[in-house]
Amino acid sequence: MTLQTHARPRDVDTSLLRSWPLPVPSNDADKEDRGHVLVLGGSREMPGPVILAATAALRAGAGKLTIATGRSVAQLVALAIPESRVLGLAENDAGGFTVEAVAALDPLADKISAVLIGPGMRDEAATARLVHALLPRLDGTATNVLLDAEAMGAVLHPPGGGTPNRAPFRFKVPVLLTPHAGEMAHLTGIAKDEIGAAPDRHAIDAARHWNAVVALKGARTVIAAPGGERWQHEGGNVGLATSGSGDVLAGIIAGLAARGATLAQAAAWGVALHARAGERLAERFGRLGYLARELCDVIPALLEQAAGDSADGVSRPSGSFAGGQRAER
Repeated sequence: MTLQTHARPRDVDTSLLRSWPLPVPSNDADKEDRGHVLVLGGSREMPGPVILAATAALRAGAGKLTIATGRSVAQLVALAIPESRVLGLAENDAGGFTVEAVAALDPLADKISAVLIGPGMRDEAATARLVHALLPRLDGTATNVLLDAEAMGAVLHPPGGGTPNRAPFRFKVPVLLTPHAGEMAHLTGIAKDEIGAAPDRHAIDAARHWNAVVALKGARTVIAAPGGERWQHEGGNVGLATSGSGDVLAGIIAGLAARGATLAQAAAWGVALHARAGERLAERFGRLGYLARELCDVIPALLEQAAGDSADGVSRPSGSFAGGQRAER
């Protein structure tokens, strides 16, 4: 159906979520049917973000998990998440991955449903080279690609090297980027205060220029798609402003995308679930002091609650989505 155009973005609330049900595997589905997610990230100094993101992806319902991280921390990560296959990648002196890592990931290209790149990675330029080397291998596949943290620097560092620039870079196939205002300022060269004053405009411009779904995070999160569709979400609490919280959000979105949700749908559901997880933990612990890793534990129940009656409807195989009017421009 053709999306209707309106000035106001669509609110990501219970009504929207229940009218936009996630793909649900049938009761006889196996782990492959639930989606295979690859989380690419981590470094010697920051192995934690990839652990948080990977855990969140499983809590969001993905059936199979592979983690690709630095060789220096691969064993640690494998022990932390026994449910995952863990690949150790070659690292450079700055803690980033070498482009040769693409060869290690190549056998997975046709098997994964979603890939999250970025949590805990170091060396923006090296990460950008890896992203640009990996994306062509994913062309022609059904893999959803999410760029978070350091990996978003791919829009600054052009393929093939060269000096960083802020000329509009366009992805051949839309991907998802999840910047907060500070990261958006870095990626665009626009002052953080200016972005905070007009997040809708900057999210829309970035989505159009980059050919990407952009989730501009904040107390009010704006999600914009390349075609101008726009959603907004307000909720959560100040307790979500804590180390690792963004990694958990990225993992939730990746897990939903692996299940077959579109990038925009996964972003909308992920932002809502993340905020509701913060609210749930605030009731238990207070608004300050709960930990990012604790957000993961409440996601499955919140998924059931948010789905409501839609969870009891006809089961949908992973990857299917009955389209409809989902957004406003």
